[in-house]
Parts: sequence; structure tokens; C-alpha cells
Amino acid sequence: MLALIQRVTEASVRVDGEVVGAIGPGLLALVGVEPGDGDAQIARMAGRLLGYRVFADEGGRMNLGLADTGGGLLLVSQFTLAADTRSGMRPGFSTAAAPEVAEPLFSRLVGICRQKHSGGVETGRFGAHMVISLVNDGPVTFLLRS
Repeated sequence: MLALIQRVTEASVRVDGEVVGAIGPGLLALVGVEPGDGDAQIARMAGRLLGYRVFADEGGRMNLGLADTGGGLLLVSQFTLAADTRSGMRPGFSTAAAPEVAEPLFSRLVGICRQKHSGGVETGRFGAHMVISLVNDGPVTFLLRS
């Protein structure tokens, strides 16, 4: 499981012109599910999303996680993140989990994050064409692997 996280001052997802998920300050996480991912990867990723220290403390150092700040979390499923881009000029998707496998795993990740994070967890819409708007704060962007 992969997550490209970005610290944001705000972010939203639109599907067919309608906002389906939006947050203020917090993290936008684009999530890719890979073949072989399961409960262990989901639990580890949830912990990393909520605890990865990308927010500044009083001294200006990145020492606080999302759980410490109470910020929002916007989770967006993005199978292209798991693409094989090592060769050629076109991505291959054999390294991404099939939608019927990925959707329930992504839903479990959302459920765990909602259970553990009181700051609010929003999502896009699995499998839909989504338009994502964000204001990257920093910019601060990291690729997490579980």
C-alpha cells in the first residue's frame, strides 16, 4: 500500500461538479493499493497517516502528527499511484490491485482512520473521475509505503 501525503491548508474532491469531500488544514492522502496488501498493510498505513510527523511544533520543527493537530484527513483512492513506470513511455497497471480487491481494502483503511481520528476523515469516490483541489502547505509532500 502506498500513500502520497501532502500537508494542506485546504483540499477538496469533486465528482461531476459536486464536492464529495473537503477538509481545512490537514493531510491529503492519495492511496494506491497493491496486490498482496491486506490487514497488516492497512493497519500500518492508518497508523502512519495519523502519526507521521509533518506538522510544526512551537519551535517550527516537524514534530507533530495529524492526530496531534486534530486536522482533517482527505483520503482519495488512486490506482495510478501503484503503476509500474520503470520502463517505456506508458505506465503499466499490473502492479496495482484490481478494483474488486482494492475497494474493500481502501474502505477498511477509511474505517480505521475514522475510528481513530476525531479530526474528521473525508474521501473521494472510489472509481470515479475526480477533480482534486488543494493548497499544499510548505510544500510538504511524502510518499509512504506500508
